[in-house]
Amino acid sequence: MSYPEKFQGIGITNREDWKHPKKVTFEPKQFNDKDVDIKIEACGVCGSDVHCAASHWGPVAEKQVVGHEIIGRVLKVGPKCTTGIKVGDRVGVGAQAWSCLECSRCKSDNESYCPKSVWTYSIPYIDGYVSQGGYASHIRLHEHFAIPIPDKLSNELAAPLLCGGITVYSPLLRNGCGPGKKVGIVGIGGIGHMGLLFAKGMGAEVYAFSRTHSKEADAKKLGADHFIATLEDKDWTTKYFDTLDLLVICASSLTDINFDELTKIMKVNTKIISISAPAADEVLTLKPFGLIGVTIGNSAIGSRREIEHLLNFVAEKDIKPWVETLPVGEAGVNEAFERMDKGDVKYRFTLVDFDKEFGN
Repeated sequence: MSYPEKFQGIGITNREDWKHPKKVTFEPKQFNDKDVDIKIEACGVCGSDVHCAASHWGPVAEKQVVGHEIIGRVLKVGPKCTTGIKVGDRVGVGAQAWSCLECSRCKSDNESYCPKSVWTYSIPYIDGYVSQGGYASHIRLHEHFAIPIPDKLSNELAAPLLCGGITVYSPLLRNGCGPGKKVGIVGIGGIGHMGLLFAKGMGAEVYAFSRTHSKEADAKKLGADHFIATLEDKDWTTKYFDTLDLLVICASSLTDINFDELTKIMKVNTKIISISAPAADEVLTLKPFGLIGVTIGNSAIGSRREIEHLLNFVAEKDIKPWVETLPVGEAGVNEAFERMDKGDVKYRFTLVDFDKEFGN
């Protein structure tokens, strides 16, 4: 396998017309001793991609390539790599491309909380290079963040696990989701639908929360034992008072989340964990006395160890996220952005046909 000195991607060239990205060429970052080069075969489309492309988190850089649910084959391995990664291995890359791996957080399998983290796209490295994501021919990054993919998992189903999947799996795993637990998932979308699949697979009694009953049939197919439509069901906070051991909020926005109601359905000394990454100007509102006996927190992606755990768990349980494939390219990414912006997807997209687009 070979690759060019410059990489190609589908990048944002006009902030005002972000839904129509163009094919671009860009310089890869400097190749360091513990880096690997990967030829990309598939990449999931995450809500974060839309937020970045649309400048919801600040002005998007010119020719920015997004995408952080990457599946590909290793082309080159740095001379000081120690994870056992080899040329030809099929690996996945999630939302993180680098951390210091030396601080107390990194050394305790919490590298996703490292203050020096570099995310897979749109964040500068120490030398100023701005990371480029996975809607591209190749990616170059530290070996620690290139994770082996079990043979049983197809590219299109494995890709969404690497950001969306791990983002909901980490709080489930860390907060004891399993047999004998009653676990709620708020927001039945790209991440929330995987939350239902995982919570059920982990053995919990699963409660799905959505604003209306429109997704009830889907939620039941995904493993929900109970369904609550918060805008349509009367007295649901009374019916489910003191019920849940854990609640994970997977909604893309927190604007419509009524925390004063949600705290009522939690048991004492339990947690509500949000994995939402909304627009930067959103503000959380709740009445402080509603927090008595309940903890509200936030969770960010997951560690390499947790991603490995998730991939093996999904392979062993034969869990299948609901995924639609689109061909990578200007037209395919445009369709993904347009439909994501309208919520027209059940429930994840994976971009494929990278060989056809980039001639890899």
